[in-house]
Amino acid sequence: MERVNEQRLLQRLRLGDTEAFAGLYRANAQAVYRYIAFRVNDARLAEDLTGDVFIRAFKSIGSYQDQGKPFIAWLYRIAHARVVDHYRQQDRRPASTPLDDEPLEASGDMDANLLQRQASNVLREAISDLTDEQQQVIILRFIEGQRIEMVAQQMGKNANAIKALQHRALHALAVRLERAGFDIETVLAGMA
Repeated sequence: MERVNEQRLLQRLRLGDTEAFAGLYRANAQAVYRYIAFRVNDARLAEDLTGDVFIRAFKSIGSYQDQGKPFIAWLYRIAHARVVDHYRQQDRRPASTPLDDEPLEASGDMDANLLQRQASNVLREAISDLTDEQQQVIILRFIEGQRIEMVAQQMGKNANAIKALQHRALHALAVRLERAGFDIETVLAGMA
């Protein structure tokens, strides 16, 4: 969503127009869902947490301060907090689905399909081992496809800090994927 339209919706919302929040929801719900889904690896839980993010955002919209960052940056902070809260309550890291539990589809190229699933599982596990900031950079850059400047703005850091976080995260992922027999570039290309 363009920043000008976003600011108009926020202004209307401050004046009591709840339909404006619906516009903000429509513009940002998929991005928030993808962010959460990648962190929790469970579609239903991601839907629940996404709904919770928007409920919390709606309830606390009065305290929202436009600091020149896109509205989605605020939503990502709420989403991050909800994911952290979820894992604190569960007292565990994301559980990966064992490959044996996955239903197999009979297609022309089952080996490629199976390898892609295995690579996805290894990547999710590897990402869950990164620091929270590194996870956020990887998800925003490679899953959401955002530019470094946008990620920096959303995370309240400068572009060089984001580049350093990204470099360390990619190095850690490359080592983990290499040990599992996968190439990071191929795996990331398949996830985008």
